[in-house]
Amino acid sequence: MGIWQFFQNEILGMKWLNRLIGSGLLTLGLDTEGRLGGSVQFFFYDVIKITVLLCFLIFIISYIQSYFPPEWSKRILGRFHGMGANIISALLGTVTPFCSCSSIPLFIGFTSAGLPLGVTFSFLISSPMVDLGSLVLLMSIFGAKVAVIYVLVGLAIAVAGGTVIEKLRMERYVESFIFSAGRVDMESPDLTQTERVQYAKEQAASTFKKVFPYILIGVGIGAVIHNWIPESWISAVLGSGNPLGVFLAALVGIPMYADIFGTIPVAEALLAKGAQLGTILSFMMAVTTLSLPSVIMLRKAVKPKLLALFIGVCTAGIILVGYLFNIFQFLFI
Repeated sequence: MGIWQFFQNEILGMKWLNRLIGSGLLTLGLDTEGRLGGSVQFFFYDVIKITVLLCFLIFIISYIQSYFPPEWSKRILGRFHGMGANIISALLGTVTPFCSCSSIPLFIGFTSAGLPLGVTFSFLISSPMVDLGSLVLLMSIFGAKVAVIYVLVGLAIAVAGGTVIEKLRMERYVESFIFSAGRVDMESPDLTQTERVQYAKEQAASTFKKVFPYILIGVGIGAVIHNWIPESWISAVLGSGNPLGVFLAALVGIPMYADIFGTIPVAEALLAKGAQLGTILSFMMAVTTLSLPSVIMLRKAVKPKLLALFIGVCTAGIILVGYLFNIFQFLFI
């Protein structure tokens, strides 16, 4: 086993943990090759693995973020114009480990601070869809190639979506109170190292409390798919034989509410059952970007026409990317 493969499997993927749990269940008399035992093993392994990676990654990312308060982001974005500003905004979204609902207050703050609307929408799209934590977690399950491709595609959708909204000049469809909301350009006090560590701990604990129920739900669904639903069913609905698989996956994902950490175990189980990669990625992107609660929250900030445009642009991009990935998988994988 090469060094990278060992790192991916044993460090990021924690395969040793899976073997340890399997041995423990066998000791207790539970057959891990059966449906029930396999489901229990899948559940405990994924919950522990995702929780450990989540808390560690959020702590590290939050510590780094303590050096870059929101007003810094506003200043950075203010130096760029055109598509370059959308690209920088999407990249800034990757270092914010927020779900779609948590990203909306920052979107409102950036908009009220006078940043171009398309730029703030690029941030709003990329923040829940792509972050550094999801990159590492995706690598632990799908490998580096799929993880990097997912991040690049997510950034492309964020840049394209923000650019379209910018070109259409939709500022008049933003609710008037947004432009008088609290701004993000207040100076943040300097923090000591102890305060930065404390801030990172608080962010990790807060994120864990918000995300953990969805991890349990996601892993539970993944365990059922992985061990109880016949592979032929998944292949029939989401496999290459169904040309509407990507479309169906996106439509199913949109009403759901979870972040990337809750969708990954479901995606892992679907992939093992024969679902196409592009279809799975479309499902993940739809869940993380267009969840129903976030759409309801966003409606408070923008008028129906802009909200419909946002949903339409994101949905079209997600579906297009899904089909392109499936074609790529068919031709080259």
